[in-house]
Amino acid sequence: MPSKDRMLSAMHSPEIMEPSELRPFPKPEAALLEALQYLADEDWEKKIEGLNSIRCLSAYHPEVLMAKLHETSLAVVQEVKNLRSVVSRAAVLCLGDMFASLKKSMDQELDSTVKALLHKAGESNTFIREDVDRALKAMGSNVTPARALSALINGGQSHLNTTVRRCTARHLADVVEHMGPGRVLSGIRDVTDKVLSAAAKFVQDGSQETRYYGRKMLYTLMTHADFEKVLEKHVLPKDLPYVKETVGSLRQKGLGETPTVTPSAKGRRSHSSHTESSRLASLWPLDSKCQRLPPPSLPDRESREGRELSRKSAPRNPLESAEYVKDITRLLNAKDFRDRISGIKQLLADTESNQDLVVANIVKIFDAFKDRLHDSNSKVNQVALETMRRLIPLLKERLAPVVNLLIPALVDNNLNSKNPGIYTAATNVIQALCQHLDNYLLLQPFCTKAQFLNGKAKQDITEKLAELVGELYPRKPHAVEQKVLVVLWHLLGNMTNSGSLPGVGGNIRTAAAKLSKALYAQMGQNLLIHAASQPPHIKRTLEEFLDPTS
Repeated sequence: MPSKDRMLSAMHSPEIMEPSELRPFPKPEAALLEALQYLADEDWEKKIEGLNSIRCLSAYHPEVLMAKLHETSLAVVQEVKNLRSVVSRAAVLCLGDMFASLKKSMDQELDSTVKALLHKAGESNTFIREDVDRALKAMGSNVTPARALSALINGGQSHLNTTVRRCTARHLADVVEHMGPGRVLSGIRDVTDKVLSAAAKFVQDGSQETRYYGRKMLYTLMTHADFEKVLEKHVLPKDLPYVKETVGSLRQKGLGETPTVTPSAKGRRSHSSHTESSRLASLWPLDSKCQRLPPPSLPDRESREGRELSRKSAPRNPLESAEYVKDITRLLNAKDFRDRISGIKQLLADTESNQDLVVANIVKIFDAFKDRLHDSNSKVNQVALETMRRLIPLLKERLAPVVNLLIPALVDNNLNSKNPGIYTAATNVIQALCQHLDNYLLLQPFCTKAQFLNGKAKQDITEKLAELVGELYPRKPHAVEQKVLVVLWHLLGNMTNSGSLPGVGGNIRTAAAKLSKALYAQMGQNLLIHAASQPPHIKRTLEEFLDPTS
């Protein structure tokens, strides 16, 4: 085709253009049509040319682009998903330029564009993640804030990928800060309710960074005069106690420093278990003749699945430590259940041989390991629980940073499991936690779960909470009264005469009686004084439980 007929001749090189290289078109309408044709072509080089052209149009001819904005946005979003990274990156940059140039005209395209960008944030390519971050910043700074909030929440709040949730929380916190508490909490439809629900979810997330950005949202909003009332109205009852405790901590200690974000191991190309083991083997220690030491033998029962595992020496530098974390988390998150089991056993071997390595990266490692504690594969589930029981006496108090990650993963499904092996393994883990950790670390998570679990799990955690009361009250009386009485009033207030709770199944009467007696043994008549401020039926039920003749 003659060059005079090619509207994109200036961009014949399939390279992503720098902003300074963007130029206007003599015939922008024709350039837009050709750009859309190029995006529909299978040739990846033409796709990049088309994306470069749309960036030029957004910078110099926005009114032309507006005529086919929806069609163009859909085409660019499709290329964000392109498996060829250079095309995907070019599309991400293109969306960023469109947000910056077209501003609020992009409001109608936010749901599809933001969702595509957030999902791309879960990939391991550092350059693409950074470009996604810049594109989302451009979005948050230029479109209608309420629409940005909605698109971020819908696109990433409940995503299964930790990195995507973290990215969502970070940009949501920025938009909330930009809007200010007055606008966010003004009761605007789809703003107040969605933002507070998202913040409540993020402050309980398994990722330290995501929890930080959830707290940042609450920290921004809690200066509002009616903040407490708005919380009560919009936050779900099951989340409210934890959110209130978080707000109390923020008032006392402030927000703190932004935690360091580390690259995610997820999204990288998966390898076979042999490749993973070979990679891990590169960290094995050397003997006196500079020969690589063989991996230690494992018990017969585990030999078939774990023969490739090794114990490693301490990393020689931070890069080696980071590489180890990537490898172990990749195994723990592998698609093949046998690789996940290998990762679980690798973690145990590493904890036994090089505890400092595991502890130094404990949040990152256990963020991946926690998902195996309720793995959809029952064999992986049980191996993880049995391994957790063995890890607890090794790590003890060093598990403190991840207790809030572990408790939900341990109890939510396992204590109601119909598989007797899984149920027994889970109860053994809970017992080990109580035996080897400061029980104060378990108090709040147990209280939260005792209120919001159902069935057998609710009974078991309530009875375990009764045991904690006896150990904790002598040294932490105020904390026990503040946290456990809330649980007791919940149980007594909702329990029927038969001892069941509406909609949750199971009989809670025996567990509630144990908790009542445990508190009375420590508080004496003060318990009844506290109960006097509760509805009459709660006080009557408590007195019935405490009656020695009943």
